[in-house]
Amino acid sequence: MINQIFGRFIAKWISLIKFKNIPFNNQHKLFFSSPLPTVGAFVTGLCLSLLFAACSSTPTVNAPNPSATSVGNSASNNKAPVVRFGYQKSTILLRTKGVLEKRLAPEGITVQWTEFQAGPQLLEAMNVGSIDIGPVGESPPIFAQAAGASLTYVVGTAATPASSAILVPQNSQIQKVTDLKGKTVAFQKGSSAHLLLVQALEKAGLKYTDIEPKYLAPADARAAFVKGSVDAWVIWDPFYAAAQEATKARVLIDGTGINKQGGYYLMTRKFVTENPQTVKAILEEIQNLEEWSKQNREEVAKTLAPVLGIDLETMKKATNRRTFGLVPIDDNLINLQQGVADTYYKLKLIPKEVNVKDAVLTKEEYATLSPKT
Repeated sequence: MINQIFGRFIAKWISLIKFKNIPFNNQHKLFFSSPLPTVGAFVTGLCLSLLFAACSSTPTVNAPNPSATSVGNSASNNKAPVVRFGYQKSTILLRTKGVLEKRLAPEGITVQWTEFQAGPQLLEAMNVGSIDIGPVGESPPIFAQAAGASLTYVVGTAATPASSAILVPQNSQIQKVTDLKGKTVAFQKGSSAHLLLVQALEKAGLKYTDIEPKYLAPADARAAFVKGSVDAWVIWDPFYAAAQEATKARVLIDGTGINKQGGYYLMTRKFVTENPQTVKAILEEIQNLEEWSKQNREEVAKTLAPVLGIDLETMKKATNRRTFGLVPIDDNLINLQQGVADTYYKLKLIPKEVNVKDAVLTKEEYATLSPKT
């Protein structure tokens, strides 16, 4: 009951701060020139508060439960009439191409889309019941699990190390990662950018405590970067590509040779359990689009440039450094993800140890749901 009430409340706030049909660059102008970042911060803070409140009063459904219904033997054959899909700008192609609607419409299923600035916000909404599925980087699920959130890994996405970077102003005196010592670095807490920073610092022989973190969502981080109130910014595409073009930011280092894993599509355990055939159809369409994108990069750029309000050449740059494809959830991927969880716990960035296996399905269940990858 708490989740349902809070879910509707948060969904309402999300609808108030979304900027539908506003070009990418104009969205940034709105964020830069209005008091809305304050509203965004309030909503994010509120979401976090509600997340912990809901988690403290509702037991997680990811814990082993002998009586739980398995994916392959759902207690209900009723299909959800609506699939509530969360997405980010980095995954907007799925919505733009409309492949899920075409696949699910004959089954009487509609798709409802909600945009989020980053993975942590997306998973907050999933935890309170506002969405059923969404793609995020490797870090958000760890922070969500540590907060007691209910989620399930359904498939992995290919690693795209060149699509994220640490940026500095063009005329900055910072020339190498070791120069970040004592500097202020902006990034979204609990995102893939967070992990890239941690890994880059470790590789350079620095500790996380050697820098001053500034936890900001992408739009607010860009504003701070442009104003010069932070020394560096860790960000992913398409924000990364847009900042390179608009601010002439210099790349200090990207994830090449550092980041070895991609992100994930996650769902609520309830949705996976009750809608196995719908989940399989969704994953098949995502995989088909990934394969198409791999072979049609220029078409991808042409499709997304007007949607995001980014010039074509900049969009081509972002598209060409992206790796497309899905990766099955197997022992290797689980172990990599567990390493991420252990890293954040050692740094005391999450309050408790996280067991990634608590949020995964059995090998048999993955075989039932997953497309060939």
